[in-house]
This record gives sequence, C-alpha cells and structure tokens, in this order.
Amino acid sequence: MATSAPSPHRLVGVSTKMYFDLAKTAQYTSQVLSHLQHFLPKLHQSTDVFLIPDFLSIIPCRQAIEEFNKTASPPVPLILGAQNTHYQDAGAFTGEVSPLQLSQAGVKIVEIGHAERRRYFGETDAWVVLKAKAALRNGMTPLICIGEQKKEGGVENAVEECWQQVSGVFDDADVLKDSKSKEIVLAFEPVWAIGASEPAPAEHVVAVTKALRQRCQAAKGFEGSVRILYGGSAGPGLFDKLKDGVDGLFLGRFAHDPERFAKTVVEVGGGFGV
Repeated sequence: MATSAPSPHRLVGVSTKMYFDLAKTAQYTSQVLSHLQHFLPKLHQSTDVFLIPDFLSIIPCRQAIEEFNKTASPPVPLILGAQNTHYQDAGAFTGEVSPLQLSQAGVKIVEIGHAERRRYFGETDAWVVLKAKAALRNGMTPLICIGEQKKEGGVENAVEECWQQVSGVFDDADVLKDSKSKEIVLAFEPVWAIGASEPAPAEHVVAVTKALRQRCQAAKGFEGSVRILYGGSAGPGLFDKLKDGVDGLFLGRFAHDPERFAKTVVEVGGGFGV
C-alpha cells in the first residue's frame, strides 16, 4: 500500500527520447554500465536505476546489459524501460507496440502519458488508465508522467490537476486484477517547467508530491506500492532539496552525458565521497 513518506528504496533513471541514433545509444549504454559498476555497490541508500531508450534500441540494450554482466563483478542491475506502449497485447493496431512484446523483450518499466505524448499524439487520461493496466498485467511498472499546465494557481491547483490525470488508475478497483506487477511510479514535472534551464522551485515540488502521496495512500482501489519522482531539469544538489517529497529523479537531456547521469545516481543514492 502507498505510504505517506518517501520510500527508503530510491529510484533514478533517464530517457533518451529520440535524441540518439543506434550507435550513440549503444555507446551511451556501455558508458553508463561502466560508471554504475563502480558506484552502485558503494551507495549508502538502496537505489534502483533505469534506462529508457528508443524502441529500436531496447533489444540491443538488453543484450549489451546481459553481455556486460557476464564478466562484471558485481553485475549491474540496470533496469530497461520503454517510452510508450499500446493498451492491447495484440490486434490490428498498425504502428503501435504491444505491451506483451515489450515484456518479452526484457522491459520492466514503461513511460506513460508524457506531456509530449499528450500534446502531439492526443493521449488522454483514459488512455493512461488503459496503458497502466496493460503494463501491470504484463509484469511491468507503469511510470506515469503528471504535471500541471500553468504556473499560476499554486500548489492546490497543481495537486488537483495532477490527481485528475491519474485518479482513474488509483480509483479503479480492478487495476491490479491479474497484474504481475504491484507498483506504480509517478513522475511529476510541471508542464510549464519542461525544457527549462531551471527546475520548478523545490518548495513547490515537495508540497505537490507530498499531497499527491497522501492522495495515493487514501485511494480505495489501489493496494500496491507507489514511488514518486521529480521529472524535470536536474543539477547538482537538486535531490537533496526534494527528498522530503520524492523517491528519486527521472532525467532527460541533463543525463545524456553518462558521467553526469552517474553523478546524479550517486547523489540520489547518498553516495557523496565514493
């Protein structure tokens, strides 16, 4: 069940969106694995790390992780993700990607409802519910992106708008029916802060995520676990300012430098000085 405090088991990850070609993704994955092999065993806090590449790179990334871990000591538990999924496992859905096939490809976490998907492809709250169910029944964790559109309105407006985006998941008594995964991850980033050079104010993020965690805890239909991430622009020292409200960070372009990504993992995992 969702708790009212951040999880002691932290989570940090990165999406490459559509910035890298195949060769660049392969190089990036290799560099990330090398950095994580050095840092992960030394972190003070239990920390999960995930990588979400483009669709065509999922299987090559899985193979690269498996090959790396044949000789790595200790092995690097890098979790593989996908940037989207369809809500049906199979059917006449030209151009879509099956959640069943994603699971078979080794995907463990699926990004759902990103602001870009909503803006450019008409993704709706109803689709988010269906896709979350699809991920859960196929043994994958839905990573649901949420955020208010406008800066005006403050914390109360942000909480209401964000909860509307995911309430259909948490209020659905059948959301965990036949599911193989029991966790949902929320990635909060105000839409007005996307792509900005600076993240939303720390006090705003903490207040909103604390309130959302309480909503998750009070939801009648969901008995699984919830972790909440901040999904915005990141920099040194950010997580320390947000840790009273979030369980980790979901990174974008800042972390496309593998060394900066690794340093952020160290920060989230409480590993300064390693």
